[in-house]
Amino acid sequence: MHHFEYRGGRLHAEAVDLTALAETVGTPFYVYSEATLRRHIQVFQKSFADTDILVAYSVKANSNLAVLKVLASEGAGADVVSGGELKRALAAGIAPAKIVFSGVGKTDEEMSAALDAGIHQFNVESEPELIALSRVAVAIGKTAPIALRINPDVAAGGHAKISTGKSVDKFGVPYADAHTIFKRAATLPGIDVKGVDVHIGSQISELAPFEAAFGRVADLINTLRSDGITIERLDLGGGLGIPYGEGLTPPHPDAYGEMIKRITASLDVELIVEPGRMIVGNAGVLVSRVVYVKENGDRQFLILDAGMNDLLRPALYDAYHDIWPVAEPSGSTTIVYDVVGPVCESGDRFAASRALPEMREGDFVAILSAGAYGAVQASQYNSRPLTPEVLVNGDKHAIIRRRPSFEEMVALEETADWL
Repeated sequence: MHHFEYRGGRLHAEAVDLTALAETVGTPFYVYSEATLRRHIQVFQKSFADTDILVAYSVKANSNLAVLKVLASEGAGADVVSGGELKRALAAGIAPAKIVFSGVGKTDEEMSAALDAGIHQFNVESEPELIALSRVAVAIGKTAPIALRINPDVAAGGHAKISTGKSVDKFGVPYADAHTIFKRAATLPGIDVKGVDVHIGSQISELAPFEAAFGRVADLINTLRSDGITIERLDLGGGLGIPYGEGLTPPHPDAYGEMIKRITASLDVELIVEPGRMIVGNAGVLVSRVVYVKENGDRQFLILDAGMNDLLRPALYDAYHDIWPVAEPSGSTTIVYDVVGPVCESGDRFAASRALPEMREGDFVAILSAGAYGAVQASQYNSRPLTPEVLVNGDKHAIIRRRPSFEEMVALEETADWL
């Protein structure tokens, strides 16, 4: 569910008219519904009622400080994958004791910063990282609480580029090697073994891959314990999909929660889950303006002022997004369009052969389900400024990231002194 609907013939985000907002902010821009953010995190938390659990929101999905503050106010922790995301989570008021640090390439500086902050857990992804973390922790007189991320060799995810749990993926340690690496971790100075971590992918639309992976790590926990290695936490990652409009209906969080509680009932562990897309994906849309309607042979192109630099998912993952006109269609006539942007790349396309109501130059459109992996993946390719972000609450709105000027875009650049 989300809070984007037509009122009086115009699309609204909660009680904010998106046509009026577009004329105020300028297009393209992202807009997020605070009510949707709050509802989604509450629904997810309710699925684990009466469970010892840390819901650590996956910051990489949408790292805007205002979004993080909303989720922090609902009690969410944070799963971070860089030093910058760690700083964002702390700046948003998320307690260090609710932060877990994932990612395959943690640097000494990032490890040191996380140790100084006193985070809840490092999700260690390799034996070399384990050794480096031990060295850094000893050097600054700290102890690092860790979970070792296991690669269970389970295929999952809506696209090959968002699958993370197969043996060919770069994430985690092989299941067959886990026992040996855990035993070594237990002997290293500055390391406190706390748990097991697994994350198999993103935009997963069925429970079976989760159940297969979670069952494997549950078996591993029992094996480790029988060998005298204490395991008190189980981090199950994220990956639960959302409906993008292409006909998939992912499992409800209640079904996901029931499956997890059934598999882990006998383990007596603190659970950690890292939802991202499920919380923010359908809480945001990208609003754009039609610049031209172009005929090219037998094809009709809607050329928008938003491009792949603003929303990369269709070009990167062949991702589907519903596209709605901001003005509610008054008739039933549709035209088949290729919906494209202005970026000088053939891959700059949001939809191919999409049946939409007839559109004209100057009309506004909303690209739905853009709250996750939209603004965070944006770039300034073609020297196009980063897209503004707007948060709405009822009939109020606030610009939570403004559009930079050209002067700000190039402020970090210098010409060589010989030019």
